Amino acid sequence: MNPAVFIDAIQTELQRTDYGQHPPELYDPIRYIMSLGGKRMRPLLTLMSTYLFTDNWQRAVRPALGVEVFHNFTLMHDDIMDRAPLRRGKPTVHEKWNDNIAILSGDVMLVNAYDLLLDVDVDKLKSILARFSRTAAEVCEGQQMDMNFETRWDVTEAEYVEMIRLKTSVLLGYALELGGLIAGADAETNRHLYESGVNIGIGFQLKDDLLDVYGDPAKFGKQVGGDIIANKKTFLLIEALEKATGPIRDELTGWLARTNFNKAEKVAAVTTIYDQLGIRQITRSRINEYFERGFANLEQVVAEPARKAVLGDFARQLVERES
Repeated sequence: MNPAVFIDAIQTELQRTDYGQHPPELYDPIRYIMSLGGKRMRPLLTLMSTYLFTDNWQRAVRPALGVEVFHNFTLMHDDIMDRAPLRRGKPTVHEKWNDNIAILSGDVMLVNAYDLLLDVDVDKLKSILARFSRTAAEVCEGQQMDMNFETRWDVTEAEYVEMIRLKTSVLLGYALELGGLIAGADAETNRHLYESGVNIGIGFQLKDDLLDVYGDPAKFGKQVGGDIIANKKTFLLIEALEKATGPIRDELTGWLARTNFNKAEKVAAVTTIYDQLGIRQITRSRINEYFERGFANLEQVVAEPARKAVLGDFARQLVERES
């Protein structure tokens, strides 16, 4: 199966989905954010997961889109909290309209997500919605943890990994699990699918942290060093704060305390500290650990090798990305 078939099915469904019409101020922002693109990896994971067990993967398209709508709902609200001016190179909803419209439109998106997830067999509906509700709550828990970290300098590696597991990874896990649930896979298989998505998702976020410092600007698509400039609690900074001693720690904390600084100078100085502490190698090692766990989970799934190859190849493309 060519993955382009799944992408076309998602794009077709996106174009014909009616989120609502009146008042337009409520629904236009939804159409706007859903039109901004993105990798669509969550619905793709759901369709590929469904295809593991059945040729009738098309029945998963609308529920898969529900996961994507929910994901974009979280982005819309996150952008408000972060005061972000841009999303995928375009003005964010709260900038293009205003905060109140963005909040209310986001609320309707959550309702839309549930509406799309309703389009499943009745005997599977309760388990699918129950797992989605738990996942949605966990995403919010992760976002709150992330906000709590903004005022803390004692965040541990374990706390950080738990935060990204909740904020980012559980939805990837659910996207894979959803395909199994729709196709009628057994509980053990669905557990392996879920854990695969969670572990790959954690590795995915840790790699994002690494690329923010060491990525190629031409490939990364964002300002390299942005996390350093913003004093963002990332895996790299948390490890550096834990390992730095003496003059190196004094220099690091000095840069973190400054309010007036040359951005390029700060990025270069903190990156040098990371190099001295071996943070790049530590982060790469941890990334590989989570990716290996994710693929080990996927190996436990019993399905036709050719079907597993479609999902496995796509997952490896995510793992190897540089942007």
